[in-house]
Amino acid sequence: MEQNQLTDEEILKEKKKAKNNKLINALLIGICIGISVYSAVKNGFGFFTFFPLILAYLLFHKREKIKLL
Repeated sequence: MEQNQLTDEEILKEKKKAKNNKLINALLIGICIGISVYSAVKNGFGFFTFFPLILAYLLFHKREKIKLL
């Protein structure tokens, strides 16, 4: 849906939704990085060290696609 077709109320709802999505993504990225660091310290490098980093990258990439109004 284009921005010029939205009412003011709908724009505010979309902006609030985008802000919540950014917060959730930031939290998930932090958790994934924490899991990777813990795994690297505890068990050395392996699949479970890099899998959360890949997931964090995908979340970060998705965050870039979300545009603020």
